[in-house]
Amino acid sequence: MKYEHIPVMLKEVMEFLNPKEGRFYIDCTLGGGGYTFELAKKAGKRGWVLAIDLDKLAIKNAESRMLNDKLHNVILINENFKDLSQIVQDNYEKTRVNRFDGIVFDLGLSSAQLQDRSRGFSFLVDAPIDMAFGYNEINEKKRISTNNNTEFIINKFREEKLVKIFFEFGEEKFARRIAKAIAGARRRAPIKTTGELVKIIEEAVPKKFQRGKIHPATRTFQALRIATNNELDNLIQALPAAMELLKPGGKIAVVSYHSLEDRIVKRFFRQEARDCFCPPEIPICQCRHEARLKILTKKPVGPSEEEVKNNPRARSAKMRVAERV
Repeated sequence: MKYEHIPVMLKEVMEFLNPKEGRFYIDCTLGGGGYTFELAKKAGKRGWVLAIDLDKLAIKNAESRMLNDKLHNVILINENFKDLSQIVQDNYEKTRVNRFDGIVFDLGLSSAQLQDRSRGFSFLVDAPIDMAFGYNEINEKKRISTNNNTEFIINKFREEKLVKIFFEFGEEKFARRIAKAIAGARRRAPIKTTGELVKIIEEAVPKKFQRGKIHPATRTFQALRIATNNELDNLIQALPAAMELLKPGGKIAVVSYHSLEDRIVKRFFRQEARDCFCPPEIPICQCRHEARLKILTKKPVGPSEEEVKNNPRARSAKMRVAERV
C-alpha cells in the first residue's frame, strides 16, 4: 500500500522552525514524510533529521522516498515518540548530536492510516477492530488480544470503564448510552468489526442527534483510538523530553486536532514559560523554577481557508509553537 498523507500547515510550520543549512531537527511523527523531507532539504548535507514513527509502513514509505529524492541526512526510527530521550541517546553514534534546533509533532491519525481498510480506524468501512498505530507484519497475520487492542477494550472492559473512555477521550455526551449498548451486544456475541460497532453506536444515539455535521460514531472512535494507543500519556511524556533536547533558541511546534491534545500542549507551554509556581502569599520563591520556554503563538495558529478547501482534514488543526530560552 502506498502511504499517502498531506502535511498540514507545512508552510506555517516551516516559517516558525525556519530550518537552515547544517542544523539538526526531529520529526516526532514521520507519517507521509512531509515535514521530514522539507526539513532535510533545508538542513543540507551538514544537517540531520531524526524521523520517528511507530508505524512500520510509514518507515518503509520514507525509505523509498529517501532513495528517490537522494536524501542521506534522514535517520528513520520505528519507535514511539514517548521514548524521545532514549531514541536520541541510542542514535548519538550516528548523529553526534544531543541538542536540536527544532522539534515538530503532528499528532493524531494520518490519511494513509485512515484510508487503509485493514486498520480499523475508519467508521466508514467495515474492517477488523484494530486502531493500533504500531502496525507491522506480525499484527497483520495475527491480531493478539491485549489491553492495548481495541477489540479487547470493546469486549472485555467493564461498562463503567467504557463510559469513562468515551466521555474523557471522546467528549461524547452519549457515553453511557453507547457503553450500555456495547455491553448488551457483546453478551450475545463478541464485537469483531467496525461495521458491527458503528451499528451499535447508531442505535444507541437518539435519531435527532444523528443529523449533525459529524458522524455519530466519530467521538467514540476517537476515544477508542486514544485509549488503544495511550496517545495523551505519550504526549505528556514526550513534551518535557523535547524541551530538554532543544538548544537555546531552538523551537518546538505541535500540531493537534482536538481539544484534549491542544489543552495538554497549552498547559505545558504556559507552565514552562513561568518563572515561579509559588503562591502569592509566599514572598520569596521557594520552587526555584525558571522559565525555559518562550511562547511564540499567543493563540493557536490554524490552517488557511485555501488549505482547508484542498485538504478538509486540516480544518480542526491547531498549531502552538514555543522557543527554548
